[in-house]
Amino acid sequence: MLSGCAQIPTAAPLANQHWSGRIALQVDGQEAQSFSASFELQGTPSQGQLELLSPLGTQLARLQWDPNQATLNARGQTQVSHSLESLLLQATGTPIPVTALFDWLSGTQTHVDGWQANLDALGQGRLMARRDAPPPRTTLRIVLDH
Repeated sequence: MLSGCAQIPTAAPLANQHWSGRIALQVDGQEAQSFSASFELQGTPSQGQLELLSPLGTQLARLQWDPNQATLNARGQTQVSHSLESLLLQATGTPIPVTALFDWLSGTQTHVDGWQANLDALGQGRLMARRDAPPPRTTLRIVLDH
């Protein structure tokens, strides 16, 4: 009789992850470029927010996304797109694999064509990933706040 009142367990929703620290991108090539900022990342690959801050704490960019669209607020302008990756490219100057980044920060070694992630120092709050293909070579370094 009690079995009629039992609830069937359901899968838990993806946890709302949160990371903060410093991010640095180095793009090699004829016109080498670099980008560095403090960051606050929260959510999941399908819904979340990324805030990029200058060393003085002023907001450089804020990306917000959900399953329907992504929004970039930077330099007093707002852009809307269906592609988070394209807006992240505009904010940082280089493509970053968003889903893999969430996995890497969570300690999961996810394969992305052209990218190699080194998670060996993640326990000490450090992540390094490198893209060799397509050129130019890009190095992503993250140092997490503890």
